Amino acid sequence: MMNIAQYLDSTYLKTPTQSGLSDEETLQKDIELTQEAIDNGIFAVMIRPDYVSEIKKYIQERQSNVVVGTVIGFHEGTYSVDEKLAEATKAIADGADELDFVINYNAYVKGDLNLVKDEFVQCTKLSLEHHKIAKWIIEIAALTDAQIADLTKNISNWAEENFPENELSKIFVKSSTGFYETENGKPNGATFEGIKIMLDNAGRLPVKAAGGVRTPEDAEKMINLGVKRIGTSSALALIKNQSASEGY
Repeated sequence: MMNIAQYLDSTYLKTPTQSGLSDEETLQKDIELTQEAIDNGIFAVMIRPDYVSEIKKYIQERQSNVVVGTVIGFHEGTYSVDEKLAEATKAIADGADELDFVINYNAYVKGDLNLVKDEFVQCTKLSLEHHKIAKWIIEIAALTDAQIADLTKNISNWAEENFPENELSKIFVKSSTGFYETENGKPNGATFEGIKIMLDNAGRLPVKAAGGVRTPEDAEKMINLGVKRIGTSSALALIKNQSASEGY
């Protein structure tokens, strides 16, 4: 059995408004998620920016190596470049190790490639200058196969044009937020077909499959395809060789 825990980002990204929980209850859920990660060798926890400081402190107090990731411009991706930079700067100050930016895929679809390139370069530069991992969520459920390929390829090209070769492994392309509302039952997370397109066009950039990975077999298949990370709200179930019933 493959050790999939080292590939997993254990994820909880609902706001208190979305979940009906209080801020304190949401923090408690993040703490429980983090303790699960510590106890089971899960690589990272992925949480909302408001809770990064407390969770980083919790991990440090337990002398754990669990990585803290957070989301920027989440979940629509339509924040301005300055807003994304400000949110990322605060997350870095709070102790985030990894920043998962939602790319402005709406601007991309409308043909404003300059805006998308500008936010990619500026936000990635900020991340790398602070020795952080930058992941770019392209929201594959909102794109056609051709757009998935083209946007992934553009990100790869921009990375190679603007950053040193030894930094490329710190720049990911990621599939999904888990919050995009699809029609007719279409998956809103990673699919094997979508991930294959991303892998074929990512060049030297690593790929993260997020959402939709609900069985240990699916996780192994994604890893065997070539993904370096998997985002899931069911990390514990997957490493215990169980299927996830629902969620991201």
